[in-house]
Order: sequence, then structure tokens, then C-alpha cells
Amino acid sequence: MDASDIEIINQCIGGDVESFEHLVNRYKKLVFNTAYRMMGNREEAEDVTQEAFIRIYNSLSRYNPEFKFSTWALKITTNLCLDNLRKRKGETLPIDEQFNICDEDPTPEEQVVRKENQRMVLEAINKLPEKYKEFIILFHHRNLSYQEIMDITGESLTIVKNRLYRARQMLKEYLIHADKEGERVWNASK
Repeated sequence: MDASDIEIINQCIGGDVESFEHLVNRYKKLVFNTAYRMMGNREEAEDVTQEAFIRIYNSLSRYNPEFKFSTWALKITTNLCLDNLRKRKGETLPIDEQFNICDEDPTPEEQVVRKENQRMVLEAINKLPEKYKEFIILFHHRNLSYQEIMDITGESLTIVKNRLYRARQMLKEYLIHADKEGERVWNASK
């Protein structure tokens, strides 16, 4: 039987440094994928992931078991990503991975249409200001609840809902504008 997060944390705090590896193995995909979505670059995401686990380890004594460990780890990760993004502001942030929106085996034509739609949506997400991009990624890609986003960002429910609403509006405007400029947006649900 696997030890719970709090048991592992208590072992680490008690001096069993090697037990931290269990937490790393349990959450490395979640932390890396979140970092990758926010940074848009594999190497930077790997650096952020490593730094996040260093910070997590050094802060274990401050972990509040009232909250899910994954939420706490994501808060540390997103804060590191935002710090790194602020340092390099002005650069474009490519997002290479695509959302998986396939419900059946698509035809080659449908695959091309979907890839183009995904490219345009990802391009639109990439153009969002950082404070809105973070909320879109946490809610729509990570499928986190409002409460979990509040725990990660430290923002109120009103701000979480407001930023998600504004981010969606910005995405909609961008996609409508792209359609008018001749970059046709196709309906992927067809």
C-alpha cells in the first residue's frame, strides 16, 4: 500500500530525505505539464520543474495538510512560471502541444482542419496577457475547480471568474478577428 502524501511529508520532515522521491514520482508529470503549458518550452519547463521540487522540498514544513498537496505544488509551480515569464516579458511564448479534441477516428481532412483550429486557439492563448493565460490553462487544460484555482493563485472567486471571463472574451475577439483577416476558423465539431 502506498503511503499518503502527508505520511511521506512527515517522513521527509523527520529526516528521511530519500522518501521525497515518492512525492516527486507521484507529481512530476503534473508539475512538468503545467510548467510546459505556461512556459511553452520543454527546456524551460524542465528547469521550472526542477526548481519547483527544490522549493517544495525546502518548504515542506510549511505545507498545510488542509489543502491537497497537488494544489500546493501547482501553486509553487505557477508562481515560478510567472516569475520566469516576467523576466523574459516581451518575447513570444510558443505553445507546441495541441489540445486533444478527437472523439472518433477523424478523416485526414478532419485532422488537417482540427490541427489548424488547434494552432489558432493555441496562438490566441499565447497572445493573452500572463494573468489571463494562467487562468485559462488551469481551468481548461488542468480541469481545476474554481476553488483549486483560488488556492493556487491566492485570488478571490470573483477575480478567478472575472479573469476567466475576460480571457475567453479576448480569445473570442482574436478568433473572430483572425476569421475576418482570412485565417478561416473551422468548426471542429463537424
